[in-house]
Amino acid sequence: MRTLPALGTGIGWRPEIAEAVERMPGIDWVEVVAENICPGHLPEPVLRLRERGVTVIPHGVSLGLGGAERPDAAKLTALAERAEALGAPLVTEHIAFVRAGGKRTASTALEAGHLLPVPRTWDALEVLCENVRIAQDALPVPLALENIAALVAWPGEELTEGQFLTELVERTGVRLLIDVANLHTNHVNRGEDPAKALSELPVEAIAYVHVAGGYERDGVWHDSHAHPVPRPVLDILADLASRVTPPGVLLERDEHFPEPAELERELAAIRETVEVNRPATPVTSPPPQPAAPTGASTEPARDRLALAQASLLSALVAGTPAPEGFDRRRLAVQSRALIGKRADVVAKVAPELPVILGDSYRPAFFSYAQRRPMTDGYRHDALDFTEHLLAAGKPEDPEARRELTDWWLDRVGPRPLSRRPVARIARRVRLALGKG
Repeated sequence: MRTLPALGTGIGWRPEIAEAVERMPGIDWVEVVAENICPGHLPEPVLRLRERGVTVIPHGVSLGLGGAERPDAAKLTALAERAEALGAPLVTEHIAFVRAGGKRTASTALEAGHLLPVPRTWDALEVLCENVRIAQDALPVPLALENIAALVAWPGEELTEGQFLTELVERTGVRLLIDVANLHTNHVNRGEDPAKALSELPVEAIAYVHVAGGYERDGVWHDSHAHPVPRPVLDILADLASRVTPPGVLLERDEHFPEPAELERELAAIRETVEVNRPATPVTSPPPQPAAPTGASTEPARDRLALAQASLLSALVAGTPAPEGFDRRRLAVQSRALIGKRADVVAKVAPELPVILGDSYRPAFFSYAQRRPMTDGYRHDALDFTEHLLAAGKPEDPEARRELTDWWLDRVGPRPLSRRPVARIARRVRLALGKG
């Protein structure tokens, strides 16, 4: 296994804080969301950081390596291109699934729009390991995978998180990105002991660590990345740092960005936590080498996993009954959280919609999304949402409806409207607005 560099202390790069990050002292490296950058047109602030010698690592969110299907070749190529464009020493992704259904289950293909937990079963592990090997073969640099936060737990799990991750490392040689905030989330939401998880981990395989904030509501911890890092998360970081000095530690913040001085205070607290708890005897054993694949077919395991994941995702995004063994209250919380995130992302890719609709945007989107799953990405979702409103004669204000109609008609091309089912809607809306 290739030795990875010591990264130091970093921060998640976001356009909203790009200027502050450039001026921030003590930033050794940054992480960018891979899907948000284009290899041929890297953001100027990122290029300036690279010129200063700051390491930039692409962090993917859409591969879905924990899903039942083999990873998409185009997505792997895109991730590889970003790694090469950034000169990154590694790339990272998640142990999660993000889509389900389709041909394997003879059902509608569904998109979660979010990272969902993989069941800790031998079937899921077998599929994940093969998917990871495929990804490793396609990438020009080492791959590290992140443990995710979850609101729901799969019934009938056969392994703890630590055991699952250990098996994954031993079978594939993949590195780990340990998110201590996610360990805290799973402690609150699923009763899992972070210390036990850390004690079972192959700590020598850790590539780096994520630290982030969240909030608790009605006994559920939401991993928001929009709040300060709480003391329990720093305590888990301290526990991890007492076992092994992580090669890198990174502060994540995705929304509600505070003043730069507050971010610098959080970074200072993270540095101090790692330094104070540095182990007396460093871990020096080499990471485990991957075991040879058995050559057995994963198809039966993929089929079983596909059915289970499609059933769960359909309950979360399409309103079908909850699969047996799941906590229905937690599924409802997760479903609302998925819609909320979906509404937020649609508002970012189509910022005109919340402007036109005002305070009615979120209630209208929630009503639309409850039984209309996303199947083709957020931009298409924005068009479908707008079409749904216009077909229902919404919004009621004529001027707002006129603005929304014009926005929609500008974007439904390039096919002529006469060839689209929505032509009837457009004609009805134009008649209502007196446009003939």
